[in-house]
Amino acid sequence: MAVSLKKGSKVSLAKAASDSGVSGALTKVVVGLGWDTNRYDGGSAFDLDAAAFMLGASGKTRKDEDFIFYGNKSGEGVTHTGDNLTGDGDGDDEQIVIDLTAIPADVEKVAFTVTIHEAEARQQNFGMVENSYIRVFDQATGTEFIRYDLVEDYSVETAVVVGELYKHGGEWKFNAIGSGFQGGLKALCANFGIDAE
Repeated sequence: MAVSLKKGSKVSLAKAASDSGVSGALTKVVVGLGWDTNRYDGGSAFDLDAAAFMLGASGKTRKDEDFIFYGNKSGEGVTHTGDNLTGDGDGDDEQIVIDLTAIPADVEKVAFTVTIHEAEARQQNFGMVENSYIRVFDQATGTEFIRYDLVEDYSVETAVVVGELYKHGGEWKFNAIGSGFQGGLKALCANFGIDAE
């Protein structure tokens, strides 16, 4: 059974996987992000986008290519599987595959984010989104071993850092962050050292 995290919780990937019945060493994990729209009766579509930022010791990206999203689907050890424009249907809306053996040694964290496309123009925010979650599962077996359901009320935020994988003592761990941002993708990119112009 998956380890269920609360905001601020941290857990070892290897321990969570082992406790959930995954045997052997983890090599490839999939980070699934999902959401439903709620309390929204505007005429515009609601398009949420998942992304990953590969971060060095400074907490910033090393180069622009460390920003993995629908417009740059692959980096060193990180692959975005594609953009879901509506969020309709059950299960993960977008997924990011992490090859733990291919992440460069100078990448200390991989942060996972969700933003609302054209949020300001469409007058949308995360207060209109519900049932948001991030989950981590073993690609080989499909076994989910970490899940974090976002229950915070993001009434004005248009971007959220959902969680991160990080290296500590040579071991990969997961941190449930749930930190909201105003200013959408541009603010998020600036936070991680990317010029989003």
